[in-house]
Amino acid sequence: MRIILFLFIFISTFSLAQDKTPVKRDPYLQTSSPPKPQPLKPEDKIKLINADKIIKDPTKYDGNQYFVGNVQIEQKGSILTADEVVLYSEENFAKAIGNTKLQNADGSVITAGEMEYDGNTQKGVARKNVVLTDPKQTIKTDVLYYDKLSSQAYFNTGGTISDSQGNVMYTKSATYFLDTKMIDFVGNVKIDNAQYIIEGVNIKQNQNTKVAEFFGPTTITNRANPKNRVYTERGTYRMETKEAFLNKNSKIFYNDKILTGDDMYFNQITGFGKATGNVKLDDPKERRYVKGGYGEIFEKKDSSMITKNPYAVKIMEKDTVYFAAEKIITYQKQDSLDITKKKSFLRAYKKARIYKSNAQGRADSIAFNETDGVMHMFTKPILWSGEKQVTGDKVEAYFNTQNENIDSLKVIGNALAISKVDSLTLKDEFNQVKGKYMTVYYQGNDIKEARVVGNAQSIAYVDDVNKETQKPERIGVTLSACGIIGALFEERALQIISCSIGATADTYPMSKIEPSKRKFPDFNWNTKDRIRKWQDILVDSPNYEEIKYSSDNELYDQAQEAIEKERAKEEAKKPKRVRK
Repeated sequence: MRIILFLFIFISTFSLAQDKTPVKRDPYLQTSSPPKPQPLKPEDKIKLINADKIIKDPTKYDGNQYFVGNVQIEQKGSILTADEVVLYSEENFAKAIGNTKLQNADGSVITAGEMEYDGNTQKGVARKNVVLTDPKQTIKTDVLYYDKLSSQAYFNTGGTISDSQGNVMYTKSATYFLDTKMIDFVGNVKIDNAQYIIEGVNIKQNQNTKVAEFFGPTTITNRANPKNRVYTERGTYRMETKEAFLNKNSKIFYNDKILTGDDMYFNQITGFGKATGNVKLDDPKERRYVKGGYGEIFEKKDSSMITKNPYAVKIMEKDTVYFAAEKIITYQKQDSLDITKKKSFLRAYKKARIYKSNAQGRADSIAFNETDGVMHMFTKPILWSGEKQVTGDKVEAYFNTQNENIDSLKVIGNALAISKVDSLTLKDEFNQVKGKYMTVYYQGNDIKEARVVGNAQSIAYVDDVNKETQKPERIGVTLSACGIIGALFEERALQIISCSIGATADTYPMSKIEPSKRKFPDFNWNTKDRIRKWQDILVDSPNYEEIKYSSDNELYDQAQEAIEKERAKEEAKKPKRVRK
């Protein structure tokens, strides 16, 4: 390309007698001041290799002399051929007309219907079916402007650029930097490839490195699956390795999911992507999104991992479920019963927390089958519903996928359910039921029933209605033990509806039951770590001030005092032994 510029300089200085009629120029070649003749060095001059005729016709080309027929002009290894070449030596200007072709020493070639070149400004124009080819690409356009001093070729009438990798670029305006092999696209650009399509504005592409830079809204679309695409407003794309580095307002669309972040990376070959800073993974089909400070996605495995204070939000018709942990993983896999369907899963690892309007919980890890509505809580799980608390070695929660409520819980190993007797007071009174295994049933939004199997025990406060005042009156506490217990959680009471296999049950009035026997040894009512609003999941623990409950031991203390007095009286009646 550069050699054609030299060539036209030499043509413009070829010494033949010319008329001084000014030539009509392309506006791109207009000069603001009259041209000044420039002396040429001998080594810069061109030589005429061939021309069938040399003609000067006053009625043609303003009377300027021109070469006709198989014109060949050579300069430093570059050869220009054309049907006609007109020289305006006074203006240092030349025109090549008809089947023009420039063969450069570096292997690049320009063909066009006609060419113009101003030797003073070292600018030229090629028109009509212009094709520029070099080892890196082929440019096709109607009008091509070029500038030797800045080593640039430019068009703004629309054109295509294709390369050896099969990429075809469509744009209205582009500048090609011959030295660096950089193409600067201005306005709307489309880069077409067998695997992807790039569409955007203001793109720069280096034909040596095959790296494209984006300086405006740009989309990279997977041709095989158009829904999988990358969007950015500032980024870099390595076309050979299919790697995208995204830096502004970027999104990765894959498998009906959307990953966003401040800085992002995506490999279209491996399907691996990552994002940092304000990361969000949105899954519209699951109506769930995950936020955090760092994230990774694996398109082919249809999985993701979010860390740095992540939390997930699953939006339901009537409620919303929130998850948080040190790490949240989401993935999909085929249904074992129907390979045409996929099931969605969420995993929360290390200090996992969950919030739902009628259930809040903590565990070391939580696994949630979103499709079937089954949630597993592992390692020291604790779950609250209203003023009830359930703990055990493992808790499984079963959601009704129709009404989106929890239907039941299974507590496996060291199961313990605690219910505050009266939520409106600070009395230290709790109904409790425990055993090896427990199934808890919900009614509406609250825990209603529990069935305990294996070393089942219960502590239940018993009330009765005073016939005179018609108000509840405390009778005492019932301690039950049997193989299987069925219990109902009512407004203020734990009603034992069944107690089978080695059943024992005793009711103690408040005056006769020790305070230490009113709670199981592993009683673990927790108010400090309880999640009371969804924002509480964003920290390891809200660290609320522990609620202090007052024990109502008045009747027991009075009974003990009476017993002590009676014992003292009995001691006083005994004869005293006097030492002689």
